[in-house]
Amino acid sequence: MNLSIIIPLLDEQESLPELHQWIVKVMTLHHYTYEILFIDDGSTDNSWKIIENLSKEDPNVKGIRFLRNYGKSQALHAGFARANGDVIITMDADLQDSPEEIPGLFDMVMNQDFDLVSGWKKKRYDSIFSKNLPSKLFNWAARKTSDVQLNDFNCGLKAYKNIVVKNIEVSGEMHRYIPVLAKNAGFGKIGEKIVQHQARKYGESKFGMSRFINGFLDLITIWFLSKYGKRPMHLFGAFGVLMLIIGFISTFAIIILKLVKLYSGYQTILVTENPLFYIALTAMIIGTQLFLAGFLGEIILRTKSNEERYKISVEL
Repeated sequence: MNLSIIIPLLDEQESLPELHQWIVKVMTLHHYTYEILFIDDGSTDNSWKIIENLSKEDPNVKGIRFLRNYGKSQALHAGFARANGDVIITMDADLQDSPEEIPGLFDMVMNQDFDLVSGWKKKRYDSIFSKNLPSKLFNWAARKTSDVQLNDFNCGLKAYKNIVVKNIEVSGEMHRYIPVLAKNAGFGKIGEKIVQHQARKYGESKFGMSRFINGFLDLITIWFLSKYGKRPMHLFGAFGVLMLIIGFISTFAIIILKLVKLYSGYQTILVTENPLFYIALTAMIIGTQLFLAGFLGEIILRTKSNEERYKISVEL
C-alpha cells in the first residue's frame, strides 16, 4: 500500500464529506493504493456518523472513535499504530490542509529518501496577532532548542516513512515536536516543503492562545527528555554536586573564621548568626534533594510500565 492518510478530528461534521471527496480525487488521479484513517477524538456532533457512512461507501476509509477527547497526540498515536502504508500522511480535518500537496510529499519521501517531510504554511490565512506572530516566536524557540531547522513545527500536514511512525512515541501534547522525536530516535533526514494554506471554511479553531503556552512548556520537556531522559542523574546529580560544594565551602569558611577570631582575641558571634550558616544549610538541603530527584528518576526509568493513554469506543 502506497499511502496511509491519518486525519485526527474533533467536531468537523461539515468538512468531512468534502475532505473525503478531495482526497479520493487526488488518489485516483495519481493511481495510489491508500487508506484513510479518521481518528474521532471525542466529537460531540455527527462526525462519527459521517465516518461510519463513508466507511460503508468506501472500503479505503477506516475509523477510530475515542470515548472522550484525549488530544491530538493520542489520536496520532492510535493512527500510527494502525497505519499500513509505505508513506504516512497526517493532515487536519478542517480543510485548511490541501490534499493536492500529498503527491509532492510522497515523492520527497519515496524518491528523495527523506525520513520525514514537514509542511510549511509560508502564507497563512490566520489572525496575525493571535496566531501568526506567536507561531513565529514558537518556531524560533523550537529551532534554537532542538537544532531541527524547520520553519513550521506545528503544521499538521506531514509525511513520514512507515518505519519512522513505528519507532517514535507521541504522548502528552508532543505532536508539535514529532520532527524532534524522530531526530532523537535516529532519523536524521528531515525536510520541509512549502504547502498551500486554506482559509477555514467551516466552524472555528479548536486551539486557543493556551496552545502556545503549553507548546513552550512541552518544548522545555522535550529538551530535557532528549538530553537527560535516559540519564536524569547526570542533570540532577551535577546540580546536586554544585550545591553541596557551595555548602561545604560555606561551612569550611564558617569554621575558619570562627577559629581565626577565637585565637586572635576578637569577639566572636554565634554560628547561627553568621549569614554563611544559612547559605551552607540551604545549599546542602537543596543538593541532597537534587540527588534524591536524580535517584528517583533513575528508579522510575527502570520500573515504569506502559500505561493505557486512551480508550477506544469503536473501530471500523
